[in-house]
This record gives sequence, structure tokens and C-alpha cells, in this order.
Amino acid sequence: MNRRTKIALLILLATVAIMGYYALRLKRRAEQLPVRAADTRPVEPPVSGKAEQVTLYLADDNDGMLHRQVTSIALPDDPAERARQVLRALISAYLEKSSNHPLATGADVEAVFLVKPNIAVVDTNVEFADGHRSGILVEELTVASVARTLAANVQGIGRVKILVQGKERETLAGHADLTSFYDLSGESWPVAQ
Repeated sequence: MNRRTKIALLILLATVAIMGYYALRLKRRAEQLPVRAADTRPVEPPVSGKAEQVTLYLADDNDGMLHRQVTSIALPDDPAERARQVLRALISAYLEKSSNHPLATGADVEAVFLVKPNIAVVDTNVEFADGHRSGILVEELTVASVARTLAANVQGIGRVKILVQGKERETLAGHADLTSFYDLSGESWPVAQ
């Protein structure tokens, strides 16, 4: 083997070693990145109805406040189904990668029942509660976000009850009380301006 071939072979081996080391570092860095929730809810048929503006109150874990956001979604005529679609839009916002308040993969609202003139009962799926992060602030932000969003979009709502798979639960993930109604009349959760 001549000298040029030996030098070329050494350069090639050094390049392979450096690339291998770089690939290992990239792999380790990717494993350390936080995993965000993906929207794995079943695909439903499109909602028939005209697009309307709705107000969402999005929770932000960084500042512990709710942020008002206006968006446009298609809404059906049935009031209970309208409320459900508004809450599904809220949850979809939480399932985005850029969310400052991520929810569990597959979290969804099964149904909303409008009872009496001022009560809404929200029936969520198991993933909504079982996969929710535990902590007083994050749980309270979720409950306040759901209640405020409903009150902003359904006229006359003053109290909200959250169920999980059609059953009452003591807490969302160990802290936020789900046994009683969330009363919006004296509600003073901070909303960013």
C-alpha cells in the first residue's frame, strides 16, 4: 500500500468515527427531549354548521393564568353539541406541540349536558383524567379553563360539573376537586389581558 492510500484510509476511518460519535450524541439528546401529547382522538365526521367565532380560555403553566383567545370553528345548531365542539377546540389547542398546558394523549370530551338554565355537565373520557399531570396549579387551571370557556360561549352558564366516563370522580389527578360544581358567579381566576 502506498502512502496516499494509507492517508486516505486514515482520513476515512477518522470521518466514520467522528460521524458515529455525532450520531450517538444526537440520539441521546433526542431521548432527553420532553414528549408532547399527540391528538389521538378518533376522527369524527365534520361538523355541519357555519363557522362562528368562539372564545377559548387557554391555561398557561408558565404564568398560572388563563389567556383569552378568539378562534373560528364550525358549530352545529344543537346547544349541547355546540358546547361540546367548543370544548373539543379547547382540548385540541392543548394537544398542540406549542401548548403551555399540555394534556394527555387522547384526552377528549364525550358529551356536554345542559341542565336547567344555568348548569353544564361535561363528560370527559378516561384519558382526560388518568393522563392528566398531577399538581394543584395545573389541575385547577384545567378546570377553570373548561368552565370559563363554557361560560363564555354558552349563555347563562353559572355552574359546571366535570364527570369522567359518565361517573363522578373525587379529583382530576389528585388535587382539583371534581365532586362539587365549579361555581362561576364568584369565580376570580386570573385572566391575562
